Amino acid sequence: MVLAAGTALVGAMATDGWQQARAATVALWRRVHPDSADPMGAELDALRARVLAAREEEDEDTERALAGTWRLHLQQLLRADPDAGLSAELRRLLDEHLAPLLAADERSRVGSIVMTAEAHDNARVFMAGRDQHITGE
Repeated sequence: MVLAAGTALVGAMATDGWQQARAATVALWRRVHPDSADPMGAELDALRARVLAAREEEDEDTERALAGTWRLHLQQLLRADPDAGLSAELRRLLDEHLAPLLAADERSRVGSIVMTAEAHDNARVFMAGRDQHITGE
């Protein structure tokens, strides 16, 4: 979910609804780190300027790197207080504030995939979230 939220957050920065998404993100941050919520809001503003510039220049690599930075921030946030129900709040942030701002193609990229497999004895399990190429026996 952190992967999806970080990606959606950066995608939402390029939308008209950014201020509402920003406010919801800062509110989540304030719950865990009240003293650093305002500086984090300023960092979001600076990041938005970089995202807008990257979109204008069609620089997908920079946009992916910026999303990676925010994935790390969100992961650290969840680790700061693992028992506080932050995972559910992050899911709500994603579902209610970030994903609805994205275009359909961007929304499909931030969806979650949950895969579960169980193998016994000599069985093999091959799972992939995208393309998979298997060679050999």
